[in-house]
Amino acid sequence: MVFRFSLFVVLVLVMSAGFVRAQDVPAAQPSPTPLTAPPPIRIITKEERAQIDQSGDPKQRVRVTMQLASARLTSAEQHTAHGNFDEASNEVGSYHALIEDALGFLSTMKRDSNKTRDLYKRLELALRSDGPRLTTMRRTTPLEYAVWIKKVEEFARQSRTEALNSFYGHTVVRDGEKSTNDKPKEVPTPTPKSDQP
Repeated sequence: MVFRFSLFVVLVLVMSAGFVRAQDVPAAQPSPTPLTAPPPIRIITKEERAQIDQSGDPKQRVRVTMQLASARLTSAEQHTAHGNFDEASNEVGSYHALIEDALGFLSTMKRDSNKTRDLYKRLELALRSDGPRLTTMRRTTPLEYAVWIKKVEEFARQSRTEALNSFYGHTVVRDGEKSTNDKPKEVPTPTPKSDQP
């Protein structure tokens, strides 16, 4: 009986000593949020600008711009695969600049033209195929660079939406807009019936 009691006391002392030591250890400090890399510079090189400007017609211009953007995206994917995230970020910035240039060019054209709609469709198809590529690249990129790829991914999605909206022209009222023809309908006031014949 005495042996059991002393064994119990020893166990309680060992357990309480471990508990006291666990309280003495300072809590692990949470790691600070990693800083983001600088945003990619949106730039079109002189050579690319010369290629775009040499295009004879709008269809050729959009085609050349989308080919250059696709080449930039392919280069960014290769840099990402090799762990060269700074170079990949630069390529993504140039991709963004080329898409902005294409949208800016298309915005100067007549919206109701079938030719303009065809050009928007070409842009939309390219952006549709670029979306999964940007997502895959973002998932394999460290967080400090992935933040900027996510912004370009969102920009590409919004640009695709803008291209799709060009097909609807003026027949669709978008959220937050009201048509100028929307006037409250006048309800005729009822005339009272008379009881006399």
